Amino acid sequence: MRLYNTLTKQVEELEPIDPGTVTVYSCGPTVYRYVHVGNLRTFLLSDVLRRSLELEGRGVRLVINITDVGHMTDEVSDAGRDRMDLSVQDEGLPPDAIAEKYANAFFEDVDLIGIRRAEAYPKATDHIAEMIELTERLIERGHAYVVGGSVYFDVHSFPGYGKLSGNTIENLRAGHRQIEHDPNKRHSEDFALWKEAGANRLMKWDSPWGPGFPGWHIECSAMSMKHLGERFDIHIGGTDLRFPHHEDEIAQSEGAVGHQVVNLWVHTGFLNMSGLKMSKSRGNVLRIGDLVEEFGVDPLSFRYLCFQTRYRSEMDFSPDALRAADKTVKRIRQRMTEWAGESGEGLSPAAKELDARFREALADDLDLPTAVTVLSEAVGSADVSGADKFRLLSEWDSVLGLDLQREVGAGALPDDVQALARERDEARAAKDFAKSDELRDRLTGMGYEVMDSAEGTKVRRRL
Repeated sequence: MRLYNTLTKQVEELEPIDPGTVTVYSCGPTVYRYVHVGNLRTFLLSDVLRRSLELEGRGVRLVINITDVGHMTDEVSDAGRDRMDLSVQDEGLPPDAIAEKYANAFFEDVDLIGIRRAEAYPKATDHIAEMIELTERLIERGHAYVVGGSVYFDVHSFPGYGKLSGNTIENLRAGHRQIEHDPNKRHSEDFALWKEAGANRLMKWDSPWGPGFPGWHIECSAMSMKHLGERFDIHIGGTDLRFPHHEDEIAQSEGAVGHQVVNLWVHTGFLNMSGLKMSKSRGNVLRIGDLVEEFGVDPLSFRYLCFQTRYRSEMDFSPDALRAADKTVKRIRQRMTEWAGESGEGLSPAAKELDARFREALADDLDLPTAVTVLSEAVGSADVSGADKFRLLSEWDSVLGLDLQREVGAGALPDDVQALARERDEARAAKDFAKSDELRDRLTGMGYEVMDSAEGTKVRRRL
C-alpha cells in the first residue's frame, strides 16, 4: 500500500510500526448537527482504506472520535462560542441529549452507505482527564502557559509549526492583526488548550486552572494517543482540517512526547455542489437520506459515485451522475444473479490479469477510479467466464462494499413469468415470430427485460 502523505507532499510506502496491525485514527463527527454527504466522503476513505488493507492480508485498528464538546465557532480569536452550546440554545435539549441525537444519526447515515463500524468511537467528554494531563505535560515542557483560567499553546516554542499546512507563524501573525484576542496571550497566533468557563456555560469541568472546557484540538491529541499509543501509522481527515486542527494536533502531540507521533497524514478533497464546498454555513447541505428520498437511489450508489474521483481531489456532486451510478450498481447486481449459476474451477489467465490490476489500483494510493474501470472491463469482458466474473466481483466487493450479491438467491422469477418465457421459446422454435413478439411485449409490460440467447429467452427485472 502506497499513500500520499500530506506532510511530505509525496506518495510513500506504508510501513506499519507493528507489521501485524496498521493503526488508523480518523477525525469523526461533531455531534451538534447532522453530517452531510461531504462529511461522509471523508468517513468513506477510512472504510475503504481499512478494507483495502484487509484485502492485502493486514490487520487494521481504526479509531474514529466523536467531538461532543470544544468545537468553537471561531478558532482564531477568543470570542467564539462552543457549537454545542448553540445547539442547546436552538433545540432546547440538554447537551448530552443533543450529542446522543446526532451521534445516533451519524451511525444511521454511515450504515446506509456501507461504512463498517470502527473498533472504537471515543467521545471527547469521556477523555477530559486525558486532556488535562496532556495540557499539564505541555506546560511542564515549556510549550504552554496559563492566563487566568485558560491555557494557551505557545506556537513559537515549537519550531516545526506550519509544516503540515504551510501556515507559517509570520502568515498567522498577519492574519490576526484585525482580530480581537486575549491581551494576556504572549502572541496573537497562540491557540487555546483549555478555556476558562463563563458563568452561563453548561458544559464545564474542574481543572487545575479552575472550571473550564477543552479546546477542540487538544481532544484529538489526547484521544488518538490514548487509544493508539504515542506512535501510530495513519491520521485521516478532510482537507479543511489541515489547518488549524491538524497543525495544532502535531504541535501538541509532538510537543508533549518529544517525537513524531503520526507517520502518514491522509486528507480527502472537498465535495462541491455548484462549484462550492458543501457546508452547513452555506446551506447547501444534503444528508444521505435526502439523496435516497429526492432521487430514489440506493444509498450505496453514492458510495460508487465517490469511487469515480480520487479521494484527495475535489469532487463535484451531480444528480445526473448519481442516477447513472445507481443504474450501474443495480445492473451489476442483476448480472451477478446470472453468473452465480455458472460453474467453473480456478480463475482463467484473463481473470487473473484483471484481479492483479484491481489490486494494484488499490495499492496505488487507493486509485478507485482505476479500480472501477477494471470492474467495468470485467463485467463486459468476452474473455472471462460468468463464473470467473462472479468470483472476481465477490472478492472485490469486500472493498467496494456495494452489496453486489444482494439479488443472488433472492428467489426465482414468478411462475407466470417463467411460463411466458417458456411459451415464447416454443413460439420461436416454431418460427411463430408474431406470437414471440407478443409474448415479449407482455413480459416488458410486466416490468421485465427480455433477452434472446443461445440458451433461450432470458428474463430479468427491469431497473
